[in-house]
This record gives sequence, C-alpha cells and structure tokens, in this order.
Amino acid sequence: MKASQFFISTLKEAPADAEIVSHQLMMRAGLIKKLGAGIYNYMPMGLRVIRKVEAIVREEMNRAGAIEMSMPVVQPGELWQETGRFESMGPELLRIKDRHGRDFVVQPTSEEVVTDVMRQDIRSYKQLPKNLYQIQTKFRDERRPRFGLMRGREFIMKDAYSFDRDPPAAKVSYQNMAQAYRRIFDRFGLTYRAVAADSGAIGGDLSEEFQVIAATGEDAIVYCPTSDYAANMEKAEALAPAGPCQQASQPLTKTATPGKATCADVAELLGIPLETTVKSLVLATDQTNEAGEVVKAQVWLLLLRGDHQMNEIKVGKVVGLAGFRFATLAEIDEHFGCEPGYLGPLNLKKPVKLVVDREVAVLADWVCGANEADFHITGVNWGRDLPEPDLVADIRNVVAGDASPDGQGVLAIERGIEVGHVFYLGTKYSKAMNATFLGENGKPQFLEMGCYGIGITRLPAAAIEQNHDERGIIWPDAIAPFTLVICPISPDRFPDVKAAADKLHAELLVAGVDVMLDDRNERPGAMFADWELIGVPHRITIGDRGLKEGHIEYQHRRDTAASKVDAANVFDFLKNKLAL
Repeated sequence: MKASQFFISTLKEAPADAEIVSHQLMMRAGLIKKLGAGIYNYMPMGLRVIRKVEAIVREEMNRAGAIEMSMPVVQPGELWQETGRFESMGPELLRIKDRHGRDFVVQPTSEEVVTDVMRQDIRSYKQLPKNLYQIQTKFRDERRPRFGLMRGREFIMKDAYSFDRDPPAAKVSYQNMAQAYRRIFDRFGLTYRAVAADSGAIGGDLSEEFQVIAATGEDAIVYCPTSDYAANMEKAEALAPAGPCQQASQPLTKTATPGKATCADVAELLGIPLETTVKSLVLATDQTNEAGEVVKAQVWLLLLRGDHQMNEIKVGKVVGLAGFRFATLAEIDEHFGCEPGYLGPLNLKKPVKLVVDREVAVLADWVCGANEADFHITGVNWGRDLPEPDLVADIRNVVAGDASPDGQGVLAIERGIEVGHVFYLGTKYSKAMNATFLGENGKPQFLEMGCYGIGITRLPAAAIEQNHDERGIIWPDAIAPFTLVICPISPDRFPDVKAAADKLHAELLVAGVDVMLDDRNERPGAMFADWELIGVPHRITIGDRGLKEGHIEYQHRRDTAASKVDAANVFDFLKNKLAL
C-alpha cells in the first residue's frame, strides 16, 4: 500500500470531548471519526485494526469447532417478550416499531434469536453439541456514552452460543471456549488476565472475564502474585479471620463526637485506628402483591469495618436481600430515630434484620453510632453489649494484603479493561422459549447453553490504553494497521532513494507483509510524527546519504533511536525481525 493512495487523516490535537488516552489517540490518528453520541465511523486505518482482530477471533473460533453465522441487527420484539427481556432490559434496549406497529429491537446481544434457530432445527441429542457464533454490529442505548469505543452505543461484538444435552457436556463446551479465548488473547500480544467473575442472577460458578491490564482500567482485578488465583472485585472472597472473637477490654461508653459523621473523622477525633470503627448501612427489601404494589418493607442493618467498602453483588446474594435497595430517610428515622452518620445497632426504635461482615463478627471494643446526633458509642462487644450475630456473611470488597482464598499467599489488586466474557447459561433461555430435544430416554429435555462474547471494537481501545507513550500508539504486531512503514527521505529529489524504497516495498508485499510506503514527499519530522502517532511497530528509513554509505535505518516503535542496517541485506534482516 502507498500512502498517496490511502486515507491518512491525523490531528495535532484531540477533540475536547475525548477524555481518555485511547479516545484521544484514536481520534488524532484518524482511526475513528465521531458521527453522533457514542457512534463512530471506522476510518480505513482503524478498520484495518478491527479486521485483524476479527481474523484472529474467527480463526480460533473455527479451530475450536464453532460455526459462523450472521443474525439480524433488527430483531422481532416477540422473541424478546418470550424471555421477558423486552420489558426487563431497561432503556439500554433500543425498541422500535415498523409501519404496522409491530415491535422490534436493535440487538444488543442475540440469545433469543439463536435459541429460536436451534429450537426449530435440533430434534435429537444426536445433533449435539453445537456452537454458533457471529461477528456482528450491536447497539446499546447507553445513558452516557463516553470514552470513544470503550463505551459507545454502536459496537462490533463476537458472540457465540453453545448448545448441549446436559450440564456435564455444557461444561466441556464452556472449557473449550475458555481455552480458545486464551489462545485468542495470547495472539493479540496483550498483557491480560482471565479472572473468575460473578455469574449474576443466573447462578452457578462458571463465568470468567478476560481483562486487558491497564492503569486506566475501569475494573479492579484481584489476584495472588504467588498462585494462579484471579477474580474480579465482585467475585473475590474475603476470608473469615482466623481464630476466635477478640476479648472485651473496654467499658461501653457514650462519647461525644460533634460534627463527626464519618468513620474516618471519628477515628481521627478519638485517636484510634480506623479499623476499630464500624459503619452502619441501612437497606430495605420490598414485599409486593400480585399487582406489583409494595405492601411491606423489611429494613436491614449491615455492619462493616470503617475501612472496608460494601460489595453490592455479595450483599444481593445474602438470603433475603435479593433485589435490595437503600432505605429511605423516613425508614431510617422510623427505625433508628437519627440521621445517617450516627447510626448503630444499639438503642433502636424498631427492630431490624442484622447482617454482620466476617471481620466485624470477631472485633472487640469497636466504635459505632449511638443513634443520636453528635454521639458515638465506644467499647462495643459481642456477647456483652449485643447478642452474638445470627447472620454473618462476606459482604465487603477485598483489599490488597487480604489472604488469598486459595491459601497460597496474599491478594494484590490491579486495574483492567474487560474485553471478553465466557458464561455458562444453563437452561435460562431454553426454558423460557421451550427449546427442547429428545434425549436418549426418548423424553424432551431443555437445551443447556453457554454464551461467549468478545468486544471486537473495544479491544483496540484497550490495546491502546495498555500500549502508548507521549508520541502516540504502540500497536502489537498482530493487530497493527500496518506492520511496517517505509519512509523514503525526499524521493522526488533522489531517484536512488525512490528506487530502493519501491524495490523493498515490492519484495515485502510478495512476502505477505502488511507494508506501507509513504510516498507523500513529507518532511521527515512530519512523516515520522504521523507514523509514531498511528503506532506502526516497525519503520525503515531510506536516505540518500545512508544509501551512499551502504546502509538504511531501522527503528521499532518502542526504540528510542534508529539502528543502521546493511542496505544489501535489509530484506533478510526484516524477514528475521518479522519472523517471516
């Protein structure tokens, strides 16, 4: 490819609304152009990256035995009504009507459609297993699209769906996909972690996220440096402290804490460690009648150490707390007689259900609110001042230094960007849509399903967040728009330079290299700046003086300076460098 025939559109400055590095650099490098909120044109340079991502994904999916198909972007609403997601998915699902007033959706995912395909054609266990996938445009009507392709409304996704006869077979399919994903992300050349993830309302333990490691990542990844343990923050277990509850050594005392409504402020005022304070979080669950009207609300009090944070996913799994909400001020006043900031489990106006975090359950001489403004209680102890807690649960986020759940060390935390997810679904969709087959016993059985997604257009953004410097993008070879760029210096003035560049360009094309020849006659500084911004990993510079001295220059995008290469052997040098 020659630059004069291509579409290169770089910018010196990023648009004002580009907040993160990947968004800024993709706009500046001319990879994408904004069309509307969360909607982008994939420009030729960016589309080359996307196509390379797709090619790797397609090769490994095919290798794993998955079968490619394509499902419509616009799907009948009636399929989504069968599973209840037409109503339950919320405003992120873009609903439209045709001229006849029939409901349709713009697909954010395709569980309903692929299940409909399979229930029409799968009759017997002998036809299983099957795994169907597509690489297709999706749309989610994000309330606040931001960060470019990281959280856009329209995006490209690879979604796959496995169908099996029973749970053991489904788990084999799941593991097959999990291994395929590891091969895919290995080939991308990115640093990533596969982490155990929460499986949400569907239940089960088979769910993994694939996270590209980046300091700017929006997700917290928990891992053990001395073992293979890794999980996302929602899934990571905070183990119960070893040993029995500590012994009381302080009297129960009501202590004035004027204007100190947070644990940190109270600890500072009293000169005590923050970890000896206990925060009170008030939740509520609603009981409804058949009409969906709330007939009764149950108020819950959660106790966590002052230096810990509540994990909403874990809390939602506590028996009785599914679908919880935060209590209203009126509910708090009714049960505690006090404003938030001074709440605690003692001196309640009305009883509440108490849930105690594992760490709090073994604390002694702790500090909590007195249910009176400007006062806290110090020296609180279980057994003496409060009955031993009935419900103790892991309801907090882990922190660095906690014991690893596998017993192999302590936990560390780093940031990541989710780019893939593998998930065992079970019969959630097949039951809702009556997708059955005849088992070996001749009786109908529901199909066991798994789903597997990769964010095709999100992945290049994640790669940039991990691989960039002050000059621009640094692409891994596997997904770079071009593997190598040839930069001739003033080829219009020096015929030998032009001839050498053309010859090398032709040889590399024949060898199958994705090579760009910059024939625009740009000044060297401007030409180098463009390709450093775009992030092409390998660069050859051909100049008149160098040719006369018998050498040309090679520089990797990560190198701080160019190195000289024998002009007569440059093709062999590049064959070795590019592993041709």
